[in-house]
Amino acid sequence: MTDNLVQLLPDAIANQIAAGEVIQRPASVVKELVENAIDSGASEIELMVKDSGKTLIQVRDNGCGMSETDARMSLERHATSKLRSADDLFALRTMGFRGEALASIVAVAQMEMKTRRAPDDLGTRLVVEASEVITQEPVATAPGTIISVRNLFFNVPARRNFLKSDTVELRHIRDEYIRIALAHPEVRFDLHVNDRLDLALPAGRLRQRVVQVFGRKYDSLLVPIQEDTDVLSISGFVGKPEAARKSKVGQFFFINNRFIKSSYLHHAVSSAYDDLLSKDSYPFYVIYLEIDPSRIDVNVHPTKQEIKFEDERLIYNYLKATIRQGLGRASIMPSIDFETDNPFSPSRTTITNTRRDISDQGEALPSRMNDDYKAPASSSGGSTATGASSEAKRNANNLRNWQMLYEGLGDDKSDTGGEAAFIDFGETDGANPELGELLPSRMSQEEDGGSTTSQDRDPYQLHHRYIVSPIKSGWLLIDQRAAHQRILYEQFLQTLRDKPAASQQSLFPQTLELPHADVGLMTDILPDLKQLGFDVEPFGGESFIIRGVPAELAGDKNEKELLEQLLDQYRSDIELESDGHVRLARALARGAAIKRGQLLDVAEMRSLINRLFGCGQPATAPNGRKCFLKYELDELDRLFE
Repeated sequence: MTDNLVQLLPDAIANQIAAGEVIQRPASVVKELVENAIDSGASEIELMVKDSGKTLIQVRDNGCGMSETDARMSLERHATSKLRSADDLFALRTMGFRGEALASIVAVAQMEMKTRRAPDDLGTRLVVEASEVITQEPVATAPGTIISVRNLFFNVPARRNFLKSDTVELRHIRDEYIRIALAHPEVRFDLHVNDRLDLALPAGRLRQRVVQVFGRKYDSLLVPIQEDTDVLSISGFVGKPEAARKSKVGQFFFINNRFIKSSYLHHAVSSAYDDLLSKDSYPFYVIYLEIDPSRIDVNVHPTKQEIKFEDERLIYNYLKATIRQGLGRASIMPSIDFETDNPFSPSRTTITNTRRDISDQGEALPSRMNDDYKAPASSSGGSTATGASSEAKRNANNLRNWQMLYEGLGDDKSDTGGEAAFIDFGETDGANPELGELLPSRMSQEEDGGSTTSQDRDPYQLHHRYIVSPIKSGWLLIDQRAAHQRILYEQFLQTLRDKPAASQQSLFPQTLELPHADVGLMTDILPDLKQLGFDVEPFGGESFIIRGVPAELAGDKNEKELLEQLLDQYRSDIELESDGHVRLARALARGAAIKRGQLLDVAEMRSLINRLFGCGQPATAPNGRKCFLKYELDELDRLFE
């Protein structure tokens, strides 16, 4: 038995292990190569991908290029032109700095590099496979660099098995490309997919780049923000409330032109909108922060998308105040005057007239229940009230506080703003036999022999969000939105797998403008949308024309809004569910279901309940949320013991 168990790994294995942190999918290769092109000073960058990057990823730039020696050295791990000492880590202005990108790529792929500096007559061609240089020779090529990566993970087949579908991987590639393009509007970007031009972004100003990426409709929805301080500079755009989405698509933070993810800063943006957005809506923003590199640390994550700040709280406050100021200038909310107002003072707890505003210390404002509270007078001041009068005052205060609990219930307004428009939930062929005991029962006699009228057994709404329905052994509390999602989901899924649904043609067809990244997605699902009853056709560029919608959804809501929500949800579910029909049915059900806060009459509630228990799986919504809770009468009795 040998005593020497610990050994150095061979370079090939060590490189593959290290590559696993940097190169996780084709989009990782795109990110590293395009960022290198940016660091080279390129003004034009072209990306070509085939088979979603599994077969080919090629990046061509007109940057500074490399010498023969530098080209060969760039393939070594921890070889970089961007650092010379540890102090340089806190003065970074480049995208890359670790010297790991090319070494990681060549460890798991076949790579060809052509590069040339402008003063040189000839360039250099390198062919590398699994970290081994196969060929190095002079070559005639244009100034700049061309890197072609073929057969990603060819020598690690287990890694290829973990890749997602072509649709998912291509979406990740587009996402990475768009992030870098938004960070550098001064650079021209072209994306070719399977030998077809997919995205062309001419160099220009930031506003032009945002409109190029997200569509012409955003031109009128952008609110500019700008603030320069001793600590940082903030610029970019936030969206008007009508630009909000139902998912986090369209949210970009850049620090020193580097895309980052920060839930903390996102909260600052969301809180700046206050009550302008509903709880299930997300603001649109493209925000740029310029900060002294010594105040941040970007070397905390392999993808460099997480950053540590020297003073997060200060940046949070500046960002929130700047966005509020921008929205105020656009007459969307009261603005802040940076010259006269101190948005970070503890004494200024409100910036806008809203009940839910929070002070910068995070303390909530007093609730309405406490408005009438008066501190007891001290024994040294004023006369002492008699016992009887004190008791009367306490009773009056208690009555007032009790009444406050019910204030507004009688005149509560639903989100629909008026009378309930009848919703046809349809009929059911029969309830699920396993749940028969849960169905509301119209018992004519109670256990004590007393009679009950039909009206006594009617379901009723609670806060326009839940339905309370009596059953034999107690009662059900039903989430009306979750229940409707389950009903629609099973109905849409059956339609997709059965016969086409009827379509109701619109009297005035609408034009839908989509972000470029969504055009391919919409094109892919058009056949399924037609099966569901949508009549949607391409209308040139990023436009689609909506001529009809499913008959049962006609008039329920804006067709454009419904399709936009459908795309948002469908996109977010791509990695969670491989079955396209399931994704589409779930996305459409979420967009078309009734909202919390919508008033329903008794007939609508009965129809909803009957159809829910006619579903195959009535217990949960497609997203896993419970549709109803069952309460036994015995449980209620015990509460009063």
